[in-house]
Amino acid sequence: MQKRYRIFIVEDHQLFREGLKSMLSRRDNVAVVGEAEDGLEAIRRIRELKPDLLLLDLSMPKMGGISVMKEVKRELPHTRILALTIHESDQYVIEAFEAGSDGYCVKDASRKELLLAIDSVLEGKRYISPDISGQVMEGYIHGRRTLGESSRWDSVTQREREVLKLLAEGHTNKEIADLLCISAKTVEKHRANLIGKLDLHNIAQLTTYAIENGLVETQK
Repeated sequence: MQKRYRIFIVEDHQLFREGLKSMLSRRDNVAVVGEAEDGLEAIRRIRELKPDLLLLDLSMPKMGGISVMKEVKRELPHTRILALTIHESDQYVIEAFEAGSDGYCVKDASRKELLLAIDSVLEGKRYISPDISGQVMEGYIHGRRTLGESSRWDSVTQREREVLKLLAEGHTNKEIADLLCISAKTVEKHRANLIGKLDLHNIAQLTTYAIENGLVETQK
């Protein structure tokens, strides 16, 4: 009997999420067992459902895709992850694979390419959209970034990245503390660390930095 793979979708665009579910409903070898529209909700539900494959957007409210990847791979290392994103730069691709992604596909890919990406990852193969793979190789050749290369961003801890994302989304220190289950004083410490590490001087600059680096989206 053919195995039926269990898929969980993490995507804050409802129309795109519904499109994925409709496409996958036509296939006998997969079943969508759950969905979430923000990273924190996703982590909670993934722990319960333990899916075979996670279709994951990178830019989401409350907790970004990179943070979700790291958490899922730490707790459920056998769950495979396919990043579905608008981001095409080599920096995002490399960071996603470093975080544990098994594949990387752009959202404007054709239906055929998207299904190929899903099948490849389910079969245990790595997948990267053809157009992006060329950009990544060019990045290596020209030395824009290599795995393990240090930078200001690399010095920012995972928790500090989560705090930065929430700050840029407009949450107060108390709201961030509640969402991340830490104290408001700890949030203030993370803010101070971010300002120092990134050489930024106020919340407005932190927000701008977060938007420019794709941690939050200014429009859908």
